[in-house]
Amino acid sequence: MPRSQTPEIAFAAGVRTPLGDFGGSLKGLALTDVAAHAAKACVARAGLPAEKIDHMVFTTTVPTDRDTLFAARVVGVKSGIPQEAGALGVVRACASGLQAILSAGQQVDSGHSRIALAGGAEAYSRAPYAVAETRWGKGRGPQVMQDMLDWAYRCPFSQEYMGETAENLAAAYQYEREAMDEWGAMSQARALAGIASGFLGRQTAPIEVPEGRKGTRLFETDESPRADATPEKLARLKPAFRDGGKVTAGNSSGVTDGAAFVLVGARDALEAEGVAPDARLVDWHVVGVPPEIMGHGPVPAISGLLDKTGLTISDIDYFEINEAFAVVNLHAERQLGIPRDRHNLYGGGISLGHPPGVTGVRMAITAAQHLSEAGGRYAILSMCLGAGQGMAMLIENLRR
Repeated sequence: MPRSQTPEIAFAAGVRTPLGDFGGSLKGLALTDVAAHAAKACVARAGLPAEKIDHMVFTTTVPTDRDTLFAARVVGVKSGIPQEAGALGVVRACASGLQAILSAGQQVDSGHSRIALAGGAEAYSRAPYAVAETRWGKGRGPQVMQDMLDWAYRCPFSQEYMGETAENLAAAYQYEREAMDEWGAMSQARALAGIASGFLGRQTAPIEVPEGRKGTRLFETDESPRADATPEKLARLKPAFRDGGKVTAGNSSGVTDGAAFVLVGARDALEAEGVAPDARLVDWHVVGVPPEIMGHGPVPAISGLLDKTGLTISDIDYFEINEAFAVVNLHAERQLGIPRDRHNLYGGGISLGHPPGVTGVRMAITAAQHLSEAGGRYAILSMCLGAGQGMAMLIENLRR
């Protein structure tokens, strides 16, 4: 498609489901059904006829139900966009949600899409077990079932849990358990405040979930935040990954299910359809870091992004950095000089949970919403990635 100039890539109408605890409210729903619900809600919020959407870009990191190997296409069809629309599945570990937005933007930038749906979902509560040695037969003896969810939480190089890499980061840079627990308690308090103020509710689309044998109920509010997570109580938790360690269930991200979507398109294309863009994608940066300290990833990713754009920390009005572990956020604050009053003001992975296919989209929705309501200009979204990467994305408010 010939183009006279590079389009300004924007996103709009972000919507997510409430996030359900592991084994909680969303465990009875297929991943593609939860995703289609969020996708339909996004299109409805935009007020855009579904036939105007020409591409689905979707991510999920652990196949669950039979149709999730084809999830991008299945979610597209279930959400009501045209069958003629293309479908693309992407994965970039913990940054998969950001990658879905970025990949949709690249489709638009290259002229292969005009308006796309970009999002992700996880149904970790439905993650299956694998019996790896049965296809060609095993001579005798018991056969071991392997937890596919366990695969997602281990470094592929060392096979240590991701939490152990957080221990490595805490040890290498001398972060204290007390500071990590304080962050965990703050995340919970900020998420609860975000629920109470209605901020988080404004980005969610309630969903009917099974209740009892034949009934249903409306699931409306994030299930994971805990009002009893004080620093004093968190200090009593045992280390989760290492004897004498500092990383606990209280200062680590939780396992949750859900889905989130945004519309991505050229700014002028969205506006021509009557859709008011929320923010534009300015630039991004991806780096590799030693896998054994993967939590270091946001530091060089954000630094590299700032170098590329000529901006400084003081130019950025808001930061969303995924709380894979509290030490990741403490490290980014200390190394980069990020002010805490501009960082994760509505909770994060510790309080809301971290479903990797959802997290980046949730962060983009939250940052754009914050910029719109607070009147800021720039936000950076960043996270560490399992196996040793960091990713950062810069967005600019279009609702000032």
